[in-house]
Amino acid sequence: MIYRCAWFRTVFFSLLASVVFPVAGSAQQTLAPRVVDLAAAGGITLKATYFGAAQPGPGILLLHQCNRQRKVWDGLAEQLAAAGLNVLTLDFRGYGESGGKNPDRASSAQEADQIVNQQWPQDVDVAFRYLQSQPGVNRDAMGAAGASCGVNQAVQLARRHAEVKSLVLLSESTDRAGRQFLHNSPNLPLFMAVADDDPDPGVVEIMQWIYDLSPDPANKFVRYSVGGHGVEMFAAHKELPGAIVEWFDATLRNSPAPPATHTLAPWSAESRFLSFADEPDGLHKAEQMFADARRANPKAVLFSEAVMNRMGYGSLAAGDIEGAIALFEMNVAVYPGSPNVYDSLSDAYLADGQTDLARRNAQKALELLPSDTADSAPRRDDIKASAEQKLKQLGGSAQ
Repeated sequence: MIYRCAWFRTVFFSLLASVVFPVAGSAQQTLAPRVVDLAAAGGITLKATYFGAAQPGPGILLLHQCNRQRKVWDGLAEQLAAAGLNVLTLDFRGYGESGGKNPDRASSAQEADQIVNQQWPQDVDVAFRYLQSQPGVNRDAMGAAGASCGVNQAVQLARRHAEVKSLVLLSESTDRAGRQFLHNSPNLPLFMAVADDDPDPGVVEIMQWIYDLSPDPANKFVRYSVGGHGVEMFAAHKELPGAIVEWFDATLRNSPAPPATHTLAPWSAESRFLSFADEPDGLHKAEQMFADARRANPKAVLFSEAVMNRMGYGSLAAGDIEGAIALFEMNVAVYPGSPNVYDSLSDAYLADGQTDLARRNAQKALELLPSDTADSAPRRDDIKASAEQKLKQLGGSAQ
């Protein structure tokens, strides 16, 4: 079963207007925030808010997580504008006050994917161009921040626009193309923050991997023991918004330049394994590393179940079914008592047309559920529903 990442959740929190943070005494005068309508493809109107600085300066686009909307950025946006940075916050299509269909209400996974991976990037570009067009915005010194599902959109924005010189990433990863882009971008500094109690499984490890593979020496990784997901960390850690303001000021205006605190130490075994698995035609290296580790120590663990699950579904989404099967099979080898690893492997076999193996693994997942104490009751219910749906689709029993 695929972990339910933030951009496909259907549970919405109360849409709190914002968490207001005090502006430093040295802040500049700011202009009043201005709500704007942006015309997007398909006749859709997107809502955004522009926070203009009193003096010319860089521009920053803030992209919200998918259980929130743009107003959660208001406190940070005010601080950024007070520091002389021009800010635009955007409601994604289908969220907040923007028109269009929410991907959580899509009729199929294919439609949801089309909204998130085709329509949203176009919408983000509309917002980016609007921000660049505002008087006083230095269009060649731009930054972007994303929380949860906004992380991948921020990274993809930087892939499309060389004017993006700095990124802030909260509580999520990016896709394979985004990871390769970051790995090949030695002059794109990253500020990354995550909390150990984040409810999305694997997010802490995968952000550590992103930090390892990105070569910019100014990168900064903040890991909290508690704080929740995305912008929830602002409430738990009052200093975090101020640290982000200082980061953008340093990386976009060099005042002062960010210190080279990202020590390029040897990667962890997990980061090396994941990077092998993520390379084009690199899966055989990952399989060899796994086999070597297991020969040396039959109980060797190179990855967490959650991260491997994410990697496997990422390969499925990219059309690499063979790679997904290999990754899920390794997850089964390391975590044979988990019902979820068999359900995920069943998904990959089903995508490959191997119906008997898909059936067997779905049944194995159901057999393990009664003795599963590692997963919560709601998660066990999700695994059960996923496995039973496949068995119903396949019909009969494994031979």
